[in-house]
Amino acid sequence: MPALAVAEALRAEGAEVAFIGGARAEARLVPAAGFQLHTIAVEALSRTNPLRAVRALARAAAALPRARRILAALAPDAVMGGGGYVAGPVALAALTLRLPVVLTEADSRMGLSNRILAPFARRVCLAFPPSSRRSRLAARASRRYRVTGRPMYPRRHERAGARARFGIAAEETCVLVFGGSLGARSINLAAIEAFAGASFRVLHVCGPRDYPELVRRELRPGYDLREQLDPADFGDALAASDLAVARAGGSVFEIAAHGLPAILIPYAHAAGDHQSANARWMTEAGAAIAIADHDLSAARLAGEVAALLAERSRLQAMAAAASAVARPDAALAVARELLEASCA
Repeated sequence: MPALAVAEALRAEGAEVAFIGGARAEARLVPAAGFQLHTIAVEALSRTNPLRAVRALARAAAALPRARRILAALAPDAVMGGGGYVAGPVALAALTLRLPVVLTEADSRMGLSNRILAPFARRVCLAFPPSSRRSRLAARASRRYRVTGRPMYPRRHERAGARARFGIAAEETCVLVFGGSLGARSINLAAIEAFAGASFRVLHVCGPRDYPELVRRELRPGYDLREQLDPADFGDALAASDLAVARAGGSVFEIAAHGLPAILIPYAHAAGDHQSANARWMTEAGAAIAIADHDLSAARLAGEVAALLAERSRLQAMAAAASAVARPDAALAVARELLEASCA
């Protein structure tokens, strides 16, 4: 999603953009956005299963020659690495071809690929300011790092237009529930039970993994269950809502940009526990409250949401705090770094 936001900003500046990705969400989203997608066969590096970790490393090594061939054919002026296991072989291939590389890091703790590649990149665009003293000193010592925020799609509609898009009346209260690209099972199960008898609207984006099971349930009127939303529609969902219940991945920046108070449930097994750090960044700003995944239950979630919705002054203060930490121009900032690298 951050890569698509940067691609849109680059296209608006007159640049041509192509993607190299895997076979997950990008296989649908990238072509739907009108961009060419070239695929390589890679998988995430397991931190718990040694055999899967070895297999992932072998696939990354095998993907390197294909990434080099794709880049040689495309002949790009610059390459952006979006972090993660797909970006590693592609950015490394770009470096072997002496192409300028700009890395983006969407989480509060830099992932393995970016940590390895950062010393060789033209620029490293960070979503969050470095958290540790050591990281801050390293960032100051190098002109390579820049805090841009997490790139995201620009707003398509303001609140009234977004609510019309989902059929939500002006006077209704709406709670938005979502997890990662596949969904978050603990949140899905807690939310569908917690809000079964609630009087407010619920817009629940559950992801493809749990949708077949959840859609078979008898849902009350006003409980809008969706499998997925396209990027622009997701922005409208944020703009239409009064409160978000979500994981604490890079989407915390989208929550903040829409001035949306949040209840965050960090994924406990995220790499480097970065979701806990992301949630802490929001809670320390006063923009969210956090519930540990092992403490999440339908009763706890229902109680926390009811308490927040009953205290409108607190919701307004959290919304203002969210807006204060937002960086809505991040996509353009990263796009300009790429354009400058391409001219260097």
